[in-house]
Amino acid sequence: MKLPITSRAADLRYAIRDIVVAAKRYQREKGESPLYLNIGDPNKYDWSTPDFMISALCEAAQQGINGYSPSEGLDETRQAAAEKERIVNDIYVDPDRIIITTGVSEAIQFLAGAIVSNDSEFLVPGPAYPPYISYINFFGGRPVTYRTIEEEDWGPDVEDLRKKITDKTVGILVINPNNPTGAVYDEKILKQIADIAGEFELPLITDEIYDQLTYDKDQTPMVKVAKDIPVVGFNGISKVYIAPGWRIGYVYFHDQKGELEPLRDAMVRQSRIRICTNAPAQMAAAAALRSDGAHLPGMMKKLRVRRDLIYKRLNEIDSISTRLPQAAFYIMPRIELKERWNDDTEFVLDVLNNTGVVFVPGSGFCKTYGASHFRSVFLPPPDMIEEAMNRLERFMEKKRV
Repeated sequence: MKLPITSRAADLRYAIRDIVVAAKRYQREKGESPLYLNIGDPNKYDWSTPDFMISALCEAAQQGINGYSPSEGLDETRQAAAEKERIVNDIYVDPDRIIITTGVSEAIQFLAGAIVSNDSEFLVPGPAYPPYISYINFFGGRPVTYRTIEEEDWGPDVEDLRKKITDKTVGILVINPNNPTGAVYDEKILKQIADIAGEFELPLITDEIYDQLTYDKDQTPMVKVAKDIPVVGFNGISKVYIAPGWRIGYVYFHDQKGELEPLRDAMVRQSRIRICTNAPAQMAAAAALRSDGAHLPGMMKKLRVRRDLIYKRLNEIDSISTRLPQAAFYIMPRIELKERWNDDTEFVLDVLNNTGVVFVPGSGFCKTYGASHFRSVFLPPPDMIEEAMNRLERFMEKKRV
């Protein structure tokens, strides 16, 4: 059979899930379950979706909300997203200019499908959430990573961003709070990035899905500093509301003169092709977005204990060092390869095959600024984190130079 598979599909990579293939092979060969510290899914550990959300989901289905919804989302959910942005982030978003998406990942796909073409360039932070890089490549563009400075808690290098803008640049992405580093960007830096976007008349994309999962430093919404500079915002319920499997995200368009309307229209047109997102889940998402966030203080208290534990343990291990995350549930340690491994992917696979602990290679988030790093989650219970760190520590002692 002739199957002319396109290179754009055959060459796709997603480091966070690609490593699972090796983990499954380990499980088959060793007969042992790996310790998964690779994926940011709270529900895989000892976290549960709030009961009121589950009740709302069941109620929506029982009330017959089981048909197609409008492609841009139910009015109820769009209104709830706008209310949440106003109450939580103190920004006004027109609910009629919100699109409900199948997670933020679909929003990324719609964005790239709308403005990325052959040879266009898109500025993304290095390191960055991998689907941004993958979708830009998929649509024929070139992701250009601007440096984030590890020694400054992974804050963006604004001058590096500026010098990488060319006549092919079609957009600037900011991920704040950041995945994979857990960084929270300073308001001054955000304002500088917004000013650059305005100067070069480029759309400014901000991914803020971890907006309420901060520790000691509050997140500043990009819209608040961008003023009259157009901003496209991504958010959703997967992380803050502990419902990643429901796949409900949203996109909002914030401008003064309708500059983003052609982009909104192009993304809505793509949404029609996939028909709609899950209707009962949209209704339950509306309940979540309108909630008082009563689950958050307990959630952040648990996460803080786990963050502090993994931070301490990692910095005590030979050849490993890391910065303290200020948000989310990821940590991005540096590994001194010292000719023991050719790269971070080889290191992660060696750790997996010898300890059963699953991390993600840092180069999967950026080949330049993620190299010689790996990402771990600290979602698991403290005893699982301790066990993973004990295994990693013994492994590194054996590899000590």
